[in-house]
Amino acid sequence: MPKIKSNSGAAKRFKRTAGGGFKRAQSHKRHILTKKSTKRKRQLRSILQVNSADTASVRQMLPYS
Repeated sequence: MPKIKSNSGAAKRFKRTAGGGFKRAQSHKRHILTKKSTKRKRQLRSILQVNSADTASVRQMLPYS
């Protein structure tokens, strides 16, 4: 059997956690930052866990992580 390719876009966006889930960064932090408040930008720095409803699809895109 050949190896399954990982989805390269997903590999850049998600990392595996020790508990078996996936962590992700928040969106809306790339550009047009001048109109966003300092508080909003600061809160967007935090890393979140992928929702349980989406974990199965991320796991399928990253079979070896």
